[in-house]
Amino acid sequence: MASNVNDTETKHVAEKEFAKLSWGERISYGAGDLAQNLIFGTVGSMLLFYLTTVFGISAAVGATIFLVVRWINVFWDPWVGAVVDKSKFKRGKYRPFILYFGIPLTVCAALLFFPMEAVRGNVIYAFLSYMATALIYSFVNIPYGALNASLTRDNDEVSTLTTVRMTEANIGNLMVYTFLPLFVQLASPDKQVKDIGLFGIKLNLGNYASPHAGGAYFLVMSIYMVIGFALLMVTYFGVKERVLPTEEETDAVKYSDLFAEIKRNKPLQVLGMFFLIGFTFMFFGNTVWPFYMQYNVGHPEWVASINLIGSIPGIFLVFLWPIVRKKIGKKQFFYIFLSLFIVGQLILWVWQMPAFKDSPLLGYLGRFLMQWGITAATGYMWSLVPEVVSYGEYQSKKRVAGIINAIMGLFFKIGLALGGIIPGYINAFFKFDGAKAHQSASALMGIQFSMIWAPIVLALVAMWIMSRYPLSDKDVTRINLEIDKRKSEGQL
Repeated sequence: MASNVNDTETKHVAEKEFAKLSWGERISYGAGDLAQNLIFGTVGSMLLFYLTTVFGISAAVGATIFLVVRWINVFWDPWVGAVVDKSKFKRGKYRPFILYFGIPLTVCAALLFFPMEAVRGNVIYAFLSYMATALIYSFVNIPYGALNASLTRDNDEVSTLTTVRMTEANIGNLMVYTFLPLFVQLASPDKQVKDIGLFGIKLNLGNYASPHAGGAYFLVMSIYMVIGFALLMVTYFGVKERVLPTEEETDAVKYSDLFAEIKRNKPLQVLGMFFLIGFTFMFFGNTVWPFYMQYNVGHPEWVASINLIGSIPGIFLVFLWPIVRKKIGKKQFFYIFLSLFIVGQLILWVWQMPAFKDSPLLGYLGRFLMQWGITAATGYMWSLVPEVVSYGEYQSKKRVAGIINAIMGLFFKIGLALGGIIPGYINAFFKFDGAKAHQSASALMGIQFSMIWAPIVLALVAMWIMSRYPLSDKDVTRINLEIDKRKSEGQL
């Protein structure tokens, strides 16, 4: 009789924790990634450009603001992860954070671009508003990441969820990197009719590098924030937490688990370094792209059309990710797409040469290939996080999804920061002057180095790091089944 009860419990655990997700739940979860790109992706992509051309501070000061805030995040995020892991709410463990911190996050992000003349050029205002946004963002991003590992243990389902999630994230990238600059130019002063480089379409575009464009940024950002908050609510109401730690595990979580987890969890160490390097070279390109188009290529009016072409792989070719991964394996997946990124980068380098830069064709091709490579590599790596969480649970008998996602989020944010900080210092070193309409040869060389060569070197480093990742798909399946067996036998 006892055996039948245990068999029933085991079956119930398996059905619950290895759940197949509905399309509604997959899309609802992915809406959170779309939301965060609309909210914080805009900050990562446009803030340095805005601060140095519109707000009126130097590239070095802007980079220093990023540096200081990210150092604060180094200590802040692990604490947030521990808070998340120890949390107990009636409406879930992770979802309530999205509800409670969604509004302050969207308000603070919009205030970064507040066009009040009294604060223009004020370094303290820029620092405090960016710090508030970054710290609040941790209370949304870390629980959201932990929520991923709480939906199901099914490896194939996690792969499908990642595909859906990254499709929506890349729709967010389309809104940020393609339409945000276009919308800001449409709302900016000093308008001129310009060919945007797509099917002969001409639009009346303003100068979004002008000190008078502050109101345009704030208007567009405010609209993006409202949409972003609505999408966060779709996630909150549309998903169900299933794979959760026991009360004993929750009570046993300590801040020091962060250091223990890093020490014993080799997959976490490797994936964390891959996150760091991957997002560093990703945000190098995102940060420098407006500078590259404005000054090296000299056609900022083409930003929207070229980014539109570049967004195609991240939206319409994402369905190929699990197919390619299944055919060639997870490591080879990253090698192929990082190589594709490098090819695209080299084409963009050729494009800025005088003989080619007055035609958008090489820009279309280069941006398409580099975006295909980078969205696949930096997108699909999120599918490895749940297996790292399971490995940690297998080793320590504690499911510290919040702490692990805090660590991953920390590597992500350090990469994001380095991708904004280092180009800022490079611009300063090469004598970039945001007040000038045309830059010196030295400044153009600095922009080119940040846009092309530094990301290529980092992509090669990322390939080497991924070669050290120790978990195979068979390992992950074995680990998850062993954890379920322990739970059914009351060993946790």
